[in-house]
Amino acid sequence: MAFTLPQLPYAHEALEPTIDAQTMQIHHGKHHQAYVDNLNKALAGTDHENKSLEEIVAIAGSISPAVRNNGGGHWNHSFFWQVLSPNADKVPSGELAEAINSAFGSFETFKEKFNAAGATRFGSGWAWLIVKDGKLEVTSTPNQDNPLMDVAEVKGQPILGVDVWEHAYYLKYQNKRPDYMAAIWNVINWSKVAELYEAAK
Repeated sequence: MAFTLPQLPYAHEALEPTIDAQTMQIHHGKHHQAYVDNLNKALAGTDHENKSLEEIVAIAGSISPAVRNNGGGHWNHSFFWQVLSPNADKVPSGELAEAINSAFGSFETFKEKFNAAGATRFGSGWAWLIVKDGKLEVTSTPNQDNPLMDVAEVKGQPILGVDVWEHAYYLKYQNKRPDYMAAIWNVINWSKVAELYEAAK
């Protein structure tokens, strides 16, 4: 069964001014679409073509680089759109807030650690907040890898992920990735992250 591009859960311009409409149009309609198209091509006629995206991601280390990269790209972006929102709460609440305070000392310390994970990821990649053994942890992955992959240095269930590929921010922030990381907190969908946390813990 061929994979398809998911609809964005908001309009292209909805995340302005944090993420501009043109970036969203290109990021979703061109980059994410290309991952979907290339994944379908790479899977055609193989033993993996009827597997779910989750099954493909889980065996990333034993499949072709084309399937690993494009499968990861499709999973990561499908996840990313869900954890962004134009009506974002500025801070998490409830059990998630308590878990962040417990794991990192404070929300501000967590943000610093997460921003550093994204800003210091060499080249392209992702910053993640994951649940590992029931606890929260910050990590990052290269390229289109993610913490669900068998090849991940730190494995766990992602509940927040931020794309730090240049295509995610270059039109607005140019080469200033730390500025993009600082701004992204304005559009984090904490209610979705909390829902993912409940499911993961």
